[in-house]
Amino acid sequence: SEVAELLGLTSYMEALRLFSVITLVPPTSDENVTVTDTELSNVPVRLYLPRRAPGGLRRAVLFFHGGGWCLGDAGMQSYDHVSRRISNELNAVVVSVNYRLAPPHRFPAQFEDVYSVTKFFLQRQVLAQYGVDPARVCVAGDSAGGNLAAAVAQQLPQDPEVKTKLKAQVLIYPALQALDLKLPSYLDNAEKPLLSRSLMVRFWSEYLSAEPALREAMASNTHIPAEAGPLLQFVNWSRWLPADM
Repeated sequence: SEVAELLGLTSYMEALRLFSVITLVPPTSDENVTVTDTELSNVPVRLYLPRRAPGGLRRAVLFFHGGGWCLGDAGMQSYDHVSRRISNELNAVVVSVNYRLAPPHRFPAQFEDVYSVTKFFLQRQVLAQYGVDPARVCVAGDSAGGNLAAAVAQQLPQDPEVKTKLKAQVLIYPALQALDLKLPSYLDNAEKPLLSRSLMVRFWSEYLSAEPALREAMASNTHIPAEAGPLLQFVNWSRWLPADM
């Protein structure tokens, strides 16, 4: 990706996105789940509907994929596998959201898409259309998707138009803060395969701004102005960790 960008062949993220594209699978139904690509609230989603008799109202999971807000797709083989397994094992309706990606679409576009789908799905008539129990709906996501799921779960209770409450949020290795990029998780995994610290900095910066200076500042952990220093106490979770951590 870096070489392609340096040679002017394509952007860094567009080159990385090829790895997502080559793993895409079509929406294929099987004996357990009916799978379709559709739209909810004008946002593309992949919908998984269990085929077996519901025995009452079903659960529902709104799933947001990972990929640093820049990569990923509900149609990737790995996410398709996860979604159909959740649907089958929980006898749940799964809505896997294809939100817009950076850098063409930066914050808050990703949040706006997943929030719009969630708010739309939580309407009583939509829940009834899919045979979903209003008391058993959750949001879930991994990595950047965990970040989006947490944001949705925080925002919904403040929205007077939303009458249905979420049952749970399922956050799988979520990205939850970008104030301090020298916490142990960043330093201990700085050179680990697949998701190095430099790549995580690239994801954050591409998500937030087109300004190259932001990436440089985040790389050196100087992106937070001095007057925001008091915020750092809120990302110090050491008092909840075992002593040996």
